[in-house]
Parts: sequence; C-alpha cells; structure tokens
Amino acid sequence: MLTDPAYEDLRLSFWPRVREFAVPPSMIETASARRRAGDWAGACAAAGVDVDLDLRSLARIRGRDLAAQVRADLRHLAPDLLRWHMPRIAPHGLLRPGLTIALTRYDAVERDSPGTVCLVVRTAPAWADAGQRISLALWYGSHADAGTRRHPHPHPNRRFRLDLHRHLWDARRSDELRVRSGADRPASEGLPLVKTGEGLPLVNPDVLEPVPWDPRCAVDRWAAEARILLRAEGRSTGTVAVRVGSGQRLLLDLAADGEGAGSPGFALAVAPTKGATAALPVLPDAATWTLPDLELIRSGSIEIGQLHPLVASALAPDHSHSHSPKGPSRTPGRVPTVPGQPHLVECRGEQHRIGLVDGVLSPLDHDPGEIRREELLAELTGTPLPCLQTIDTAHRHPDCLTGVRERLHHGDIAGALAVVEGLLGPDALLRDGALRDELEKAARRRILYGLFRADLAGPGPDRVRPSLPRPPGHRSHPRHTTGR
Repeated sequence: MLTDPAYEDLRLSFWPRVREFAVPPSMIETASARRRAGDWAGACAAAGVDVDLDLRSLARIRGRDLAAQVRADLRHLAPDLLRWHMPRIAPHGLLRPGLTIALTRYDAVERDSPGTVCLVVRTAPAWADAGQRISLALWYGSHADAGTRRHPHPHPNRRFRLDLHRHLWDARRSDELRVRSGADRPASEGLPLVKTGEGLPLVNPDVLEPVPWDPRCAVDRWAAEARILLRAEGRSTGTVAVRVGSGQRLLLDLAADGEGAGSPGFALAVAPTKGATAALPVLPDAATWTLPDLELIRSGSIEIGQLHPLVASALAPDHSHSHSPKGPSRTPGRVPTVPGQPHLVECRGEQHRIGLVDGVLSPLDHDPGEIRREELLAELTGTPLPCLQTIDTAHRHPDCLTGVRERLHHGDIAGALAVVEGLLGPDALLRDGALRDELEKAARRRILYGLFRADLAGPGPDRVRPSLPRPPGHRSHPRHTTGR
C-alpha cells in the first residue's frame, strides 16, 4: 500500500530499503510454516503481531457463529503478508503510526444491542513504535476494549482500510493482487477514458488539466475500485472522494453507462474544500496508488525473487520464487558479516587475518603477549597495531552499522543481533561507540513500548510520559488541535 509520494525518483525512495529490511525472509518462512500448520497465533507471533482478542469471550457476547467466522479468517490470515502491505511513511519507511485498520466486517447483532464487529489491526503511536509491532483486535463499536482505551485513534480509519482488499492479508485470495493492482495490463497502456464533468475536459494522456494528480496514481483502477466501495456502502451509484495528496481532494463520479463490460468511465472534479468530501465514502489508499512492488519491478529497482512469495506468485505466476539473501563481498580490510569467515588486514607490511576465536573477534597472527603489550600501549594513548585498530573500529563504528540500524528501526531485533554476533562474536563485550548506542536506544524504546502495552505510558496524569525532543516554537497548549 503506497503512502503519499515522498520522492520523484522511485529508485531513491524508501521502498527498496523497506522491502529489504521490514519483512525479513526468516519472518516470512516461520510465519508461513506456522500458518500452513494451522497455528494462526504462532504465525502472528513470528510476524510481530500482538493478539488482543479472545474468541471465547466473543462467543459469549456475540454467539458461536460469529466466533467461528472470526476463527476461520484468522486461520487464513497471513500476518507477514499483512505487514508487507501495511501503510508506511517517509523517510525510513516505518509503519504509519496510530492507525486502526479494518481487515473485515461482520454483520452480527449483539444480544443487548445491534452493532457491527470489525477485525482490526492497529499500529502504535510514534513515541511507542519500537519493534514496529502491530496488534490484532476486535472492534465492537458499542463499547471500548483494552486496546481502545490506550490507542490514540481506536476507530477504523476511512482512508486506510483493508476489508475491501482481502488479497492483501488473506492467503486464500492473494492471487487477486494481479488484477486488483493492474499488473495484468501493460504499463504503457495509458490512462482510461474519463468522461467530462461540467466544464471539464477529457482526462487522457494529453490533457490532464484541471485535475492534477501524481503519475503514480492508479487511475486505470479507480472506476472499478469505486464501484466496489459503493457496493460495500449499499449503493450502486454515487460520488467517491479521492485523496491524492496532503490537502488535495478529488470528486469521482461514476458514469451512468458504466454497468457494461470493461472498465467504466467516470468524471473527475477538484473538491472546492476539504469539507465537501467529509460525508462521502473515501477511496481506500490501497486503491488510490499504484502498488509499490509493481513500480519497483517495472523500474528494475528490485527483482521478483526479492518480493514476498505470495506477492511474487501473483504478479508473476510463471516465476519460480527464490527468496535467498545475497552473499556479502569479501573486501580486504573490512569485517565480513558471515560468521566464521576471517578477513585480511594490512598490518606492518604483511597480510594478517582477523576472525572469531572462542566467540570473540581476535587477531589470528599475533601471539597473546604481543596483543597484551599493544593493548597497554593503546591505553597509554599510543597507536596500536592495525589489526587491533580494525577490531576496535568493528566494535565502535562497523561498516555494517547502517544495516544494523535499519533492522532495528524496522523491528528485526533478531536479524540485527545476528549481524552483530557474526561480526564480533556471540561472547564479545561491546565498547562505547555508535553501535552500542544504537542497541541501547532500541532496548530503551522496547521498554517504552511495553509500558504502552500495559497502559502505563502515554497521556494521563498517572502515566509515564515519554521524554521526546520538542520542535522549536512548540506550544504546550496550542489553540487549535486536530484529532489526526
């Protein structure tokens, strides 16, 4: 699901990094294996999804039939696929914070009062987003649950919703991605015919005014997706609001003759004010923008084999998916990230080896007495051996620091620790430096996330408030605030 465009050049955007670090292959393999075995809770745990629902309680409140429907959907939920398609924000491609997204809606009647039950997924607020974990819950609409009490936006979001896009999280329907994303149509096919509104010209590849949009808008799918949206709202015709950027709203009106075969035409107009679209159904973000994976493949930024297996099989059914990480290059003078592989260092005119000895990165071509003398010399502000300098750099600011930082930002703690252990050894003691700072920062933020989950941190006089830096000119009590 694409966010608002952040960069002009897709190759320089955050999406290639997101596809590399946000959903690692180990997560996909473990979650998929547990899902296929029928362990939906184990699949959620492997994909970093906290389960905040109780099916027994649901059966007591709403009946066994509804509980059976929810259980069936949970068994086919692919939490790793859901994480793959979750909305993200620039510049690092982290999960959009503070969202409640509806996965599916159940028309059920409570024993005391009618209401709609939604299976929802929530992201934590930005100050508690360590680990990039998401939570799975039920939203009843009539009363608050534990997640509702501590979440800043507990109601399902109108713009970010996946109940109309089950192929983005339901393993049974993942093959629908090819048609719903427009991958079955050539990229050079151009924009569809858009019928005129009052005073509006035809919108085609030659005439784009006066309806501006980003070229990455999935205009060729808007009519079909709008019809799906209106049908879900219990209507066959009407106007749909389209959000194409911050403060930019379009009004999409399906043509009256759009019931036949093929893609129906539609008329577009620029909304005069934001309030003009408040009462209209909003085209979901997943339908507004071109699938980022499709753009990455067409631009050559990534290969099919680097995609999620379910995404790759949908976009390229004939492709044999192989999700294997690329091996690191062996550059002299750099510590490799593959455990057990020594590397060469230019030391006093000779090529010396550095590798893991008893679980610690050590020089292999110096005797222990020489190493102790050089370490003592370094403590007396002397210049140690190049081998010891390389080891010290690996402890404080290694070449893999960027990759470690990316993994920590996206919640891949196990992957980050595996890189560090492969570099320094599992028994190494970290020295002061950027690497240790990043790991300590990640640990502190995970503690803060735990306090948020326990409802012990956040707004409120009796809760711990996160100490985050405030921007210049910040006012503690602004005169105008919004809920979003």
